[in-house]
Amino acid sequence: MSRHPEVKWAQRRDKVFITVQLPESKDAKVNLEPEGVFTFSASGGAENNLYELKLELHDKVNVEESKVNVGPRSIFCILEKAEIGWWNKLLRADGKAPHYVKVDWDKWVDEDEDDGTGTGSGDLDMGGMDFSNFGGMGMGGMGGMGMGGMGMGGPDEFDDSDDEDEVAKPEAEDVKKTGTEKAAEEDGDISVAGTQEDKK
Repeated sequence: MSRHPEVKWAQRRDKVFITVQLPESKDAKVNLEPEGVFTFSASGGAENNLYELKLELHDKVNVEESKVNVGPRSIFCILEKAEIGWWNKLLRADGKAPHYVKVDWDKWVDEDEDDGTGTGSGDLDMGGMDFSNFGGMGMGGMGGMGMGGMGMGGPDEFDDSDDEDEVAKPEAEDVKKTGTEKAAEEDGDISVAGTQEDKK
């Protein structure tokens, strides 16, 4: 029996980002159809279980312009929307999305923040990922070809962007301090606390 991998998604006016989280996946097969049907299958995990996924997306997509990157911890897809506009949800079906489909808040941009130029806060750092076009692979997506058959190297070739959780966030106190106060604190100046009290 197959399992469902965790899926994260975000969008812009013209594209949808889908990240299938499956560390050390093997024999990954990704398929995208113009009607908006996204399918994925691979084996992974310590017990080499089969993971499968079929998502009927909210609207049609442009297969030729969409891209996929198979990394060591995830499969990252950039799907070009057939028509520019915001989707009110990822999936076509009514009701709540399945428990394994979640919003990718690291990549999410609100509709009013997306200026459509790619230069605003919606611009993503792809970290040197090597993308292949769905369109260049035909309608069968990755089919039975492994990463090597796609001209993609092994898992070590890609930097994966799933390391956001490891980045230390500044503490609330640090955010309030000025650059001078931070420098003084780093130099061991104990008068910083007094300076902050005086500002209150």
